[in-house]
Amino acid sequence: MAKDTTSEHLRAELKSLADTLEEVLRGSSQKSKAEFDNLRTKAESALKETRTRLGDSGERLAEQTKVVAGKADEYVHENPWAGIGVGALVGFVLGALFMRR
Repeated sequence: MAKDTTSEHLRAELKSLADTLEEVLRGSSQKSKAEFDNLRTKAESALKETRTRLGDSGERLAEQTKVVAGKADEYVHENPWAGIGVGALVGFVLGALFMRR
């Protein structure tokens, strides 16, 4: 559930950034220099925040992936026959699915 919340939050951040950038592009020719500078500052701030949040999420995802991969590697080393069985089962299921098409 935390992953769903994170992805929804990132989508909201990206939508906000896109809306801000669209506002800058749409009205840039009709706005005064002060208004344009204000919109540009707002867009730059939104971009910086979004990059920071995406970077943090990417780092967390990479760390979680490393932990899961480490646990899977440890399990397979402790239970090699179970790993072989799971691999064979996955191969069989994928083969059956491809043969149907």
